[in-house]
Amino acid sequence: MAEKNETVIQESADAEKIRAAEEAKQVEIEKEIKEATGVEGQYGASQIQVLEGLEAVRKRPSMYIGSISSRGLHHLVSEVVDNSIDEALAGFCDTIQVTINTDNSITVVDNGRGIPVDMHKTGKPAVEVVMTVLHAGGKFGDGGYKVSGGLHGVGVSCVNALSEKMEVEVRRDGKRYGIEFMRGKTSKPLYEIGTADSTGTTVHFKPDNTIFTETVYDYDILRLRLRELAFLNKGVTISLQDDREGHDGRNETFHFKGGIIEFVKYVDANKDKINTEPIYVEGVKDTNIVEVAMEYTDSYTENIFSYVNNINTEEGGTHLSGFKQALTRSINDYARKNNLLKESDENLSGDDCREGITAVISIKVQEPQFEGQTKTKLGNSEIRGIVDNLVTEQLEEFFEENPSEARKIIEKAVMASRARAAARKARDLTRRKSILESSSLPGKLADCQSKDNTMTEIYLVEGDSAGGSAKQGRDRKFQAILPLRGKILNVEKARLDRMLSSDEIKNMITAFGCGIGEDFDISKARYGKIIIMTDADVDGAHIATLLLTFFYRYMKPLITEGHVYIAKPPLYLVKKGQKAHRYAYTDEELRVCMDEIGSDKKNVSVQRYKGLGEMNPEQLWETTMDPQYRTLLQVTLSDAAEADAIFSILMGDKVEPRRQFIEENATKAVLDL
Repeated sequence: MAEKNETVIQESADAEKIRAAEEAKQVEIEKEIKEATGVEGQYGASQIQVLEGLEAVRKRPSMYIGSISSRGLHHLVSEVVDNSIDEALAGFCDTIQVTINTDNSITVVDNGRGIPVDMHKTGKPAVEVVMTVLHAGGKFGDGGYKVSGGLHGVGVSCVNALSEKMEVEVRRDGKRYGIEFMRGKTSKPLYEIGTADSTGTTVHFKPDNTIFTETVYDYDILRLRLRELAFLNKGVTISLQDDREGHDGRNETFHFKGGIIEFVKYVDANKDKINTEPIYVEGVKDTNIVEVAMEYTDSYTENIFSYVNNINTEEGGTHLSGFKQALTRSINDYARKNNLLKESDENLSGDDCREGITAVISIKVQEPQFEGQTKTKLGNSEIRGIVDNLVTEQLEEFFEENPSEARKIIEKAVMASRARAAARKARDLTRRKSILESSSLPGKLADCQSKDNTMTEIYLVEGDSAGGSAKQGRDRKFQAILPLRGKILNVEKARLDRMLSSDEIKNMITAFGCGIGEDFDISKARYGKIIIMTDADVDGAHIATLLLTFFYRYMKPLITEGHVYIAKPPLYLVKKGQKAHRYAYTDEELRVCMDEIGSDKKNVSVQRYKGLGEMNPEQLWETTMDPQYRTLLQVTLSDAAEADAIFSILMGDKVEPRRQFIEENATKAVLDL
């Protein structure tokens, strides 16, 4: 697999270490609290602690930024950049520069109005209040920002609290001002630097290594978010530069005149289109700004990305519901009006109308109401009707003006409807009504004894030989084994009805127990971990990619909620004499092992494993299945659009993009082929 695939697959052998480090830090924090509140077990007025200012953020950072590992580290940058984007949304900023400095600190520069520096009613300069007080900013009163992503006003002050140092420069009213902080507290009050011939704000911060378990920034993670923001805010130029040693001054600039139209084109770059140009819907209603871009391809799955004030609403919400209603109604109305559906035909379903669609829905709302702190689902009831009306009106207009494209879209939906009817019968066969119904898997699934899905795991094993060894070597209390014969169907090129005729796919669906597509319910999953275990060769990598394509297209929550893993078997077995042995997982590990053995290699033998089937049950257990020693790669989804593009390249019909991808990434391959 190539390095670029790490947007989809990230090594999580280190995940256990990260979790352990987080837990250790949490224990430290608990200890500090006990020391501050007196003898353990006492509880009186003296034990009631009031955390002043940003102390609460430092005591419980995960409550504010999600985690103190890599995810939280990168979230700090998003919080600062979001403030600059808010200036862009207000119409005062069009350029944002992000720099990763040599010491892994971050500098964000914008050409907005500059944070106010005049005295606040608290007796402090406004910029100091913004940087040191939770729930302070221009997003709560009238006139500051009409639209903002930072709903709770805790963002930039949290960044300050979790940074060992932060320096802010403000350019406004013809002057330059500075103010400095250490771990959330003002270390150098506001001071005047000199004159300024421009306006804007510069924020420089260095994350506190006593808080974070990881303080090294990943260029690609920042790159994906900044590119996404540039797509969502047409006309804004966002640059990223890496000044660290060994990164060769890597830099990129993102600027998209077409905004989300170019976003859709990017996602569908390697797919065959049904309509020649994306359909674009834009409108303003009661200060709410609605933008929708969509196009149809010859694929069989839908890709809809929804955003509110630049926040990715992964769980959708009222804006997504309004879009789906409008799309389904408009297609059915046009089909009936133009006799593209027979009178005896039932209406096309929403799933039929969305087959092959790629859409981006971006709305800007003055007072968004998100369900939950995670801001992943919009709750404003009025938005459903606003989006519905705008999309219906402009989509009907597009169909009337482009009858040939409308006909192609409806023909695709009709074909999807026919396939859906055929798939319904196949799907019924995969629905598992009880744990005891396993007749569809005779001799295939070796189930585990436990029914607690927080403990259980299923190995998808390449080949019957390796499957046999895995069944013998496993811990049957919590490990289930499902052997797979050969390469499964490439679902990127097949509709649901054909896919459900595949025995291997039916076996997986039935074994997992959580259904598929519209019937998918992750709460019914029978296993907490789904582990792909294939040979460390080209065919093994291909099988793993086919499985990931299936999960991504039809069981995406398994990936987004962290249930899918890839096992990492060893490449070599090194023996010296009869008993002593050591496993090597890479060529580099083998070289280190041989160096440690030294010049006396008389009784040393090296076995190169060609496949899992060459391992006996004991070897498979101790290298690849024993939770104490195994290495697992957790499959994560850091960017859905990027993941979709990569799956289209690797598994789609077009050969040229795949060839180009291989040429660009061949030297970065992590497998020793």
